[in-house]
Amino acid sequence: MAHLVCDFNPADRITVDTIGPPGKRVFFLQASQGTLVVTLAFEKEQAHALASGLFQLLDHLQTEHDEDKNKVKAILASQMTSQQPVEPEFRIGQIGIGFDDRSGYAAVIAYELTTEEDQDIGVARFWITREQARALAQHALEVVKAGRPLCPLCEQPMDPEGHFCPRSNGHGKSTAISGLNFDEA
Repeated sequence: MAHLVCDFNPADRITVDTIGPPGKRVFFLQASQGTLVVTLAFEKEQAHALASGLFQLLDHLQTEHDEDKNKVKAILASQMTSQQPVEPEFRIGQIGIGFDDRSGYAAVIAYELTTEEDQDIGVARFWITREQARALAQHALEVVKAGRPLCPLCEQPMDPEGHFCPRSNGHGKSTAISGLNFDEA
């Protein structure tokens, strides 16, 4: 059984952000309506999937609806910073998106991650404009990409302390690729 944590229809603001240094970041989705702020924790992969899904939805809708590019720029410039303190209501297990033709709003619906089948799960619904959805998708991709650099050999994230690269086969302290040196720990 699900219990509704919030239903912001419409949400004034919605963003994706992180806390912590690259490699140890905690990702979260945050939305507000008036003075109410709801923060939900989720994984980097979920942030990326949300962005990709929103872009696909918006591309599909683009033939039917116009977006105001100036509104998207204004949202990106002014509304993507998270509000403090960041205290997640729950960790997201599943996240979905949709669009209501009558209202013209996109919906982001998040379901709480649970381990018990009988347990009440939290549900949060955020109704947003197409411009907010585009700004959220663009910003979420920027946040995801701002993490650790990827190893050019194995394409896994590299930590500042070092990186064990399975493709280097345990040889040497550094691997040269196209004249560039990459440290290996």
